[in-house]
Amino acid sequence: MAGFSNRVPSSLLLGLVGILTSAPGAAAHGGHNMEKIAEGEAMSKEPLDAILWTHILLMMLSFGIIFPTGMVLGIVRNRWHVPVQVLGTIIAVLAYFLGHLHKGRAFAQNVHASFSNWLMLMLAVQIVFGIYLKFHITKGFHGKIRKVAVYGHGIIGKAMPVAAWVQMLFGGITALGFCRDDHLGQCLAHFIMGSAFIGYGIMLTIVMLVGQAWLKSTGRSQEFFDSAIIAAWGCVNTFTEHRWGGAWVANDIQHTTMGVIWWSAGLAGVWLSRKRDGAPKRNFIPGFVIFITGWAMSAHPQHLPLSTMVHTAFGYTLMAAGLTRIIEVAFVLRDRNTISEDGDANSFQYIPPFLLYASGFLFMGATEEQMELISDAGITHVSYVLVLYSFSFLIFLFTNMLLHLYATNSAPAVPPKDGEDAPPRAPRMNGHAHTDSRQIRDAEEFELAGLMSDDEPESPSTLGKNNEGRVD
Repeated sequence: MAGFSNRVPSSLLLGLVGILTSAPGAAAHGGHNMEKIAEGEAMSKEPLDAILWTHILLMMLSFGIIFPTGMVLGIVRNRWHVPVQVLGTIIAVLAYFLGHLHKGRAFAQNVHASFSNWLMLMLAVQIVFGIYLKFHITKGFHGKIRKVAVYGHGIIGKAMPVAAWVQMLFGGITALGFCRDDHLGQCLAHFIMGSAFIGYGIMLTIVMLVGQAWLKSTGRSQEFFDSAIIAAWGCVNTFTEHRWGGAWVANDIQHTTMGVIWWSAGLAGVWLSRKRDGAPKRNFIPGFVIFITGWAMSAHPQHLPLSTMVHTAFGYTLMAAGLTRIIEVAFVLRDRNTISEDGDANSFQYIPPFLLYASGFLFMGATEEQMELISDAGITHVSYVLVLYSFSFLIFLFTNMLLHLYATNSAPAVPPKDGEDAPPRAPRMNGHAHTDSRQIRDAEEFELAGLMSDDEPESPSTLGKNNEGRVD
């Protein structure tokens, strides 16, 4: 949600702030009807009622679909940005109330209830920023405040999708009563690492389709950034996967050695990311690290046969992601960033990101408690893996839809070649244009629709000069 410059009624804003500052309301969301919960349990035995299901579906609609769409519309300064974000806000506030009014299953105090207040506080701050910026007050002291508001509005907006993703995971964990006591460490590992794979896949998709000009402006190759992150993550894994001073177990050794190879390979990838003359160069290291991580995970010892099967499917999927990434860089692109004349990606390039999406969902869905639940329900690993792949396709589809929305509303039409009278071609999907400098300025722009008054100098925007369907 990169921008929330919408006109929200003051009563809605005051009501939202009232919720956030209400201690009884916060307690109700996580711990009402505590007498129904047996001692030592995370929740009562009652099923989820219709109100709670409505809360879940509306929150997923607002924070999972509407707000991300509005974020993209805000980045490209589209006139539908404000109505979309107002709609998302109304739905989110309604769903927040429903989360405190449900009956049926009761929950002990939990992280989902606590984090919900922070998420709604972020939303309230976005609303305040948006309303203030809509006044276009630029004189005197307000000029300085406006700059702070613009940057704060953008930073919180970009953080909102990540925070919403975390809160959705917390919601699922809370609804099932998972990840408590001895299961916490394993849950953290699965959900953090799984989310990281999905996030990496999303970043590869963004760079592939709309980020090539930005990448060129950095003077670095994609593998430089990938390898640097791999090295940093490897250092963390090396020193956190084992409780030092205690006994070593099989999984500790495997996780720690995996951290060692990550930082070792990451450093090698950083070194190989430049040619002798200092120009950026692509390499195989990130793909190989993904491949060998998948191989290690496919042989990870498990307690249940179903868990072994799911981990094997996860490992093979991750191995396929690494292998196809190496093939893409070395044989499809031949060390170039793109090979398509119109700037769109080659069809093979979509395979590695999608497999990373699938790997992330498979890993997040393979915790001990989840495997026990699925096994007790008599669901086979084949059915379960197919469901997780279905989720991957939906997220993959939605990501590509948002990027298409961005590309078709931000990139100017490509003019015909000299001497030709052909109509302009469709906007380029990966950010390439006849002038890289313009696209680089576009990528760095963060001002949103309607945030600048008519007498302000125009700053670079993600629109180019195409103002159709946008806020002037």
